[in-house]
Amino acid sequence: MKSASARHLLVESEEFCNELKEKIANGEKFEDLAKEHSKCPSGQDGGNLGNFHQGQMVPEFDAVVFNEAINVVHGPVKTQFGYHLLETTSRND
Repeated sequence: MKSASARHLLVESEEFCNELKEKIANGEKFEDLAKEHSKCPSGQDGGNLGNFHQGQMVPEFDAVVFNEAINVVHGPVKTQFGYHLLETTSRND
């Protein structure tokens, strides 16, 4: 079974999500922005979601985590919770 580790940052608007992605691209730390802005409890841990198996997260998450490049910030990814920036930190295919 496929598994991965990832971190994310959850906000309410696509515009704000894009602003944060730009800040990361300009050198700000993902972890710091997650602690400051993420609406998910994982934000307090820098957005770290730990290790999980394919199918444990919402489909929109799985599509990015199990198919897109590792150590790249992807998003905004829209789910029923809001808009996410997602970074897969490791993956076991």
